Amino acid sequence: MKIKETHIVPAITKQIRLQEYGVSIFASLPTKSSLKKALKKEIILLDGKPAKTSDWIIEGQEITLLEAENTVKKIFSLPLEVIFEDEVLAVVHKPAGIPTSGNYFKTIHNALPFNLKKSQMADALPAPLPVHRLDNPTSGLLLIAKSKLAQVTLNRLFQERKIQKTYHALVVGKVETDFHINTPIAEKEAETAIKVIAHYLIKGSHFSLIKAFPKTGRTHQIRIHLSEYGHAIVGDKLYGKTSEIIKNRGLFLTATGLEFQYPITKERLKLEQKLPKKYRTISNLEENT
Repeated sequence: MKIKETHIVPAITKQIRLQEYGVSIFASLPTKSSLKKALKKEIILLDGKPAKTSDWIIEGQEITLLEAENTVKKIFSLPLEVIFEDEVLAVVHKPAGIPTSGNYFKTIHNALPFNLKKSQMADALPAPLPVHRLDNPTSGLLLIAKSKLAQVTLNRLFQERKIQKTYHALVVGKVETDFHINTPIAEKEAETAIKVIAHYLIKGSHFSLIKAFPKTGRTHQIRIHLSEYGHAIVGDKLYGKTSEIIKNRGLFLTATGLEFQYPITKERLKLEQKLPKKYRTISNLEENT
C-alpha cells in the first residue's frame, strides 16, 4: 500500500497511548472514530509495524498512515478560490461551514481535485492533501501538499512550529493592549499572541478587531483562549454566545496569513489574504472609537 501521511513524534511531556495521541495528527483522520477505523484496517503503522490503540507513544517514533486498498476518490464539485498553486503545493481559501476533512463527502479535501491541477512531480500524491485543518466555521488560508516532499516537509515544519499562521477575529469587548495567552488546553501546552487592530462602538457595545498568532496548534485554540480571556469571538456559539447586535454572520475568525520555508528552494514564502467583506462592513455600523 502507498503511504498517505507520515508523522514524527516530537518531544512529549507525559506518557500517552496511540488512541489518545493519534487523534488529529493526520489531516484525513480528525476524529477518534476515524482513527479507530484506520487502526482496525491496519493502515496505521508505528515504526513500520501495524499499530494498536494501546501502543505507548515516545519521542522520535514514525507513525504512518497508508492508503486504504480499493479506495475510490469521490470528488466534491465545490469551486474554491486558489490563492497559490504550483507542482509542489497549493494554498486555497476555505469557506466557512465546510469541514477540512473527515468521514464526509462534502469536505475541502474532496473538493481539491476539482480545483487543483494534478502534480507532474515524480513524487506526486494521488490527490492533493491538506497538511493542517481549519475548524468547520472558520474560513481562510489552507495549506495543501501536492507532492510527497511537500507533505513530509510541511508536516515537519508544523511539528517544529516553523510555519507562521495569522488570523483575524472580531471579539466582544474592548481589548486595550496586545497580550499573550499561555493557558494549557486539554493539559497540553498552548500559546497564542494577540495584537489589537481596531475598536468599534456599535449600539453602545464595544467590539475589537484583533490579529491572533497561534504558536501551538491545539484544537479550537484561538477560540478557547479568547473566550477564557473574556473576549469571545463574535458568532462563536460553542465558547461564547451569539451577538444580539451583529447577527447571522457566522464566526468572525479567518486565517489571513501563512509564512513558511518553501520545501525545494528553502526560500520564505509569505501569503496573505484580505479580510472578507463581513469584516470590512463592520465599520459602517458605527465609526471606530
